Amino acid sequence: MNLILLGPPGAGKGTQAKRIQERWGLIQLSTGEILRDAVEVGDEIGVKAGPVLAAGDFVPDEIVIHVVAERLSKPDCLDRFMLDGFPRTTVQAGALDDLLNDRNLKIDAVIQLVVDDSVLTERITGRYACSKCSAGYHEKFKQPKIAGICDVCGSESFGWREDDKAETVRSRLEHYHLATEPILPYYRERGVLFEVDGMQEIDRVAEEIDGILAQFK
Repeated sequence: MNLILLGPPGAGKGTQAKRIQERWGLIQLSTGEILRDAVEVGDEIGVKAGPVLAAGDFVPDEIVIHVVAERLSKPDCLDRFMLDGFPRTTVQAGALDDLLNDRNLKIDAVIQLVVDDSVLTERITGRYACSKCSAGYHEKFKQPKIAGICDVCGSESFGWREDDKAETVRSRLEHYHLATEPILPYYRERGVLFEVDGMQEIDRVAEEIDGILAQFK
């Protein structure tokens, strides 16, 4: 089973992706994480992608397609992967088809998390994480049990992502609506698009996703 998980920034893709990975054994391929790792390492891709990510813009198609192709070539992605954050444009969707065709693979389901922009902005701008173990928190919805101390590792150091600032968030949402929403009809016409209300409780969203994936056991 191969899956695409779609939704605007802050829709909860990361949270649901981890649950899907644990429950269904799919390999999570997050282009955002791959690119951020490249930025941290400072390799050629990271140097190109860093300023774009910091500005909240989409990384050029050719760069994203390159990192996805490289990751899909690994043995663990033979036929049990979940794409998180890709494709984001019609060009990327076409390139993905070419990559999969070359490997005799296909996408079984595309799950879109549908959410409200105003709620997303609040969700994203309040996010922060432990600088040591990366445990996630939120200024309003999920603060540490003891103020200033990470629940997981006890660290007192926290950080905020540059692309979670309000201006950047609005830019990312605008880009999503302009560039990514046009790919939805592409998958709807092929009968593989499923929509899930991402405004529900996390567990309820997970239950609906499980119901969809159960069709492809």
